[in-house]
Amino acid sequence: MKIDARELLSKAIEARERSYCPYSNISVGAALLTKSGKIYLGQNIENASFSPTVCAERVAFFKAISEGERDFSAIAIAGGKKGEPSRADFPPCGVCRQVMSEFCDADFRVIFGNGEKITERALKEILPDGFNKDNL
Repeated sequence: MKIDARELLSKAIEARERSYCPYSNISVGAALLTKSGKIYLGQNIENASFSPTVCAERVAFFKAISEGERDFSAIAIAGGKKGEPSRADFPPCGVCRQVMSEFCDADFRVIFGNGEKITERALKEILPDGFNKDNL
C-alpha cells in the first residue's frame, strides 16, 4: 500500500492532538513512514525546565528506532498554535533535521503543511551540507 503526502500529513495532524505543550502553546504532530509501510506517530512533549522538551519528529523517530526500524521513506509534520488549524508553513527545526540525517538518506521526503497546502522537500534541500557519519 502506497501512502501519499496528503494521507501522511493527515496522520500528523491527528497526532498533533496528543501534544503536551503547556508552555509554548505550540502543538506539533509528526507521522514517520518506514520503507516497510509502517507509520510511527509523534507529538511534541514539553517540560518546565525546557531543555528536556522533545519535538514530535524525534518522538516518532525514537519510537520507530526502539522498535527496530532503520529504513525510512518520509515524514509529515503539522504544527501551529494549540487549538488552531495547522499552519501551512511549519518545517522541522534544525535538531530534528540533524536526527533525520543520522537515519535517512539525502532523498528522504520531508512533508509539511495544513492539508490544503502541502510542501514536500528532500532532506538534502532542507539540510544542505549536513553533518553525518561520513564526516567522522
